[in-house]
Amino acid sequence: MHLLEKAGAILVGSLLLGIGVNFFLSPFHLLDGGMIGIGLLIHYYFDFPTGLSMIFMSIPLYIYAWYYQRKLFIQSLHGLLISSLCVDWLSGFQISWDIPVYINAILGGTFIGLGIGLMLRYETTTGGTDLLAKIIANKLAINPGLIIFGIDVCIIFSGIGIVGMTTFLYSGLTILFVAILTSITVKETV
Repeated sequence: MHLLEKAGAILVGSLLLGIGVNFFLSPFHLLDGGMIGIGLLIHYYFDFPTGLSMIFMSIPLYIYAWYYQRKLFIQSLHGLLISSLCVDWLSGFQISWDIPVYINAILGGTFIGLGIGLMLRYETTTGGTDLLAKIIANKLAINPGLIIFGIDVCIIFSGIGIVGMTTFLYSGLTILFVAILTSITVKETV
């Protein structure tokens, strides 16, 4: 795999992720799972930048990866930094579409799933729970999209008190599409 090809995948994947978060989820206070979901919860509750929250919350997993999965650490650190930067950079371009919330949930999940899947295909992650899913997938030979889905369900359940039941249900639709598109996109390499 060429370095330029991998760099392009990280950039495109990060932009897809930033578009999904800022154009489709944030305007409706929808959640994703994983570190993105935790970053969104922190953003909704404290108005702290989502991408920066993703970096801070990923530090413990990167410490683990440094000691036990050094190659994955090296391959994923730039994915975390670029995707977090794209999420925060694109936050200034939020657009509220005049389409139903469930369509925003589906489109947001689709963009995020494509971005994460593209990055996983090129052996990098957006950090946090994607990194955790990649570590588990490497050890158990399981599709990382399925692991991400399980983690995502736990994250959005933790946010039900902040976003309410209706938004929680739409967020469930988001993570379903994230999981489907991630699984489809990385299927060739697992």
